[in-house]
Amino acid sequence: MSNGQASALEAQESFDVKKEKVDMLHGKAVGLVGVLFLCVTGAAPMSAMLGNVPFGASAGNGLFMPGAFLLATIVLTIFSIGYAAMASRVSSVGGFYSYISLGLGRDVGMAAGMASFLSYSVFEASLYGLFAYFANSWLLSHFGINVSWIWLALFCVVLAGLFSHFDVQLSAKILGVALILELVMLSIFNFGVLMSPTANFDLAALNPLSAFTSLAETKSTWNGEEVTIAAGVAAVGIFMAFWSWVGFEMAPNYAEESVDPKRIIPRSLYYSVIGLGLFYILTSWCAVSAYPTEAEMVAKASKDSSNFFLTPLEQNVGKWASELMYFLILTSSFACGMAFHNTASRYAYSLGREGVFLRFLGKTHPTHKSPYTASMTQSVLAAIWLGLFAYFMGTDDPTAQAYVAVYTMLAILGTMLLLILQAIVSVAIIVYFRQNHPGEVNVIAGLIAPLISFVAQAYLVYLLVTNLATFGGAGAFGSNIPWIALAIVVWGFVWGLVLRVAAPETHAKIGRIVYNDA
Repeated sequence: MSNGQASALEAQESFDVKKEKVDMLHGKAVGLVGVLFLCVTGAAPMSAMLGNVPFGASAGNGLFMPGAFLLATIVLTIFSIGYAAMASRVSSVGGFYSYISLGLGRDVGMAAGMASFLSYSVFEASLYGLFAYFANSWLLSHFGINVSWIWLALFCVVLAGLFSHFDVQLSAKILGVALILELVMLSIFNFGVLMSPTANFDLAALNPLSAFTSLAETKSTWNGEEVTIAAGVAAVGIFMAFWSWVGFEMAPNYAEESVDPKRIIPRSLYYSVIGLGLFYILTSWCAVSAYPTEAEMVAKASKDSSNFFLTPLEQNVGKWASELMYFLILTSSFACGMAFHNTASRYAYSLGREGVFLRFLGKTHPTHKSPYTASMTQSVLAAIWLGLFAYFMGTDDPTAQAYVAVYTMLAILGTMLLLILQAIVSVAIIVYFRQNHPGEVNVIAGLIAPLISFVAQAYLVYLLVTNLATFGGAGAFGSNIPWIALAIVVWGFVWGLVLRVAAPETHAKIGRIVYNDA
């Protein structure tokens, strides 16, 4: 098939959003910086560092956590090569949903659409669990007020829904401010450790191959007593590093609202992956090096993880800095949840405007051009996820209920779905370019990079499933997370088959409405 014939076939298989009778989002509303704010905030640098580094160091690979972040930077940059090439060809608010549909067919695309929507939906609720945990502790320690975590989490749901109701530019500004404050505060932490006379920097910690070295059983002194820290599992540290990027892949979902999406979206992917990677490597290196010995570092990470960053920050910079960082954890977790809210809303909007799932979700606000019906629906869903945990587990223990249950368990479910999607989209990219643009992209972007990415993402899913108990995946919900994820994917695929038989015209539009901005 010639390139011209392939392009003609592709055109017949896609529907231009401008020619379809669907509500459109606010075109050309955000530039490169705006897209970066909307996506990188989803990665939540502060939440990622304060939450993932201590756990990865104490239960994974200890001193070699920075090497795990370097490894993740390399792998995700490779993933971005094929993903960016796809984004330069296809502009669609559907992201994974559209890419997988175009590469592997409508039924698999439908499964991806449902999985994408629900993964970001539970991510929002997850982050509000984290916010509620820290907010409860902050209010209790500073004002002696004990506010139930469920009300704090629901407050976030309402506030994020309110902000997301308006123009996407408002979300970009709010998330941009939150992101800048996070990066400035973490940079202050890094500077303080770099200037500290007691810091213990070891170049070996940066070796990506050392990331596969499990932490050995460690003996240390804690509160005047000798303690033994159990041996870690390297896979845990590696997974926590990759987990820290969740959110960067949302860039294609803003293609229709960005200026020149076929240039901006690929650039934003590279900038966010590499930029976050360099920052994560430095920050994690400073974090594990802030303590005189590895034994002291591991003991702190295991016994007092919430202060793993705060204690050296206070020692090296001052009390004011640790107080400010504690407060910024709240803004970070809220902003991250809001970023996921925006992405979940756009996946729901994409499904709705194609008529493949609840048409009312495909409406945009007459003034703000935001996907307001999808946004309101996502707010209701986030409230339901939180309400279910509160109903079955109670609201009197923020640590066990808001942090361990809501934040950790829902984040693991969302991450598993996301890793599955990234593995599938890697295959879809290979097939798409071979069928529609043979010879138009180099072999690295069209074959080698996506193939390496598929193997890496599949391996991460394996690590998550085999180490689920280490991540806290116990109990009725946690132990069944792989089955829940599988059920979501299968449900979406079956729904695609139903549409194929019952509504073939609708089935033809699955993942096919794209934005031709030329």
